[in-house]
Amino acid sequence: MAGEPDEARRHGTVGAVARDRDGNLAAATSTGGMTGKSPGRVGDSPTIGAGTFADNASCAVSATGHGEFFIRYCTASEIAARMRHAGHSLDKAAGAVIAELGAVGGSGGLIAIDRDGNIAAPFNCSGMYRGFAREDGILHTAIYDEPYQAQ
Repeated sequence: MAGEPDEARRHGTVGAVARDRDGNLAAATSTGGMTGKSPGRVGDSPTIGAGTFADNASCAVSATGHGEFFIRYCTASEIAARMRHAGHSLDKAAGAVIAELGAVGGSGGLIAIDRDGNIAAPFNCSGMYRGFAREDGILHTAIYDEPYQAQ
């Protein structure tokens, strides 16, 4: 996608979050990195707290986007901190953090689940492939439409 004006569309990140029947939370993030990245660049995906984070007391987060911004703002753990310390819902915390990243030039999004099974997938770029499934087996997917909150 050379020449793509939206930085977030240059990434090949695959992320997943999960909550098991016992309420345990997990997050995983895999990425090919940014197109044309500098040799030795380490992105947000392998940086716990930036692109990947899970804590049974709050939420699990997997993020994608302009990694330098996600690292600088500790995006994934910041969402958990806002939930724990400010009492924000997952939707409010995740949406606010992604909006704040966008305001300083960071493009991307994330998928997250909280300890109650609520899901949020905010993004500040033109689109983000995302989906979720619950015990009923119904698959929910989206790309370009507005971010969704699944209760």
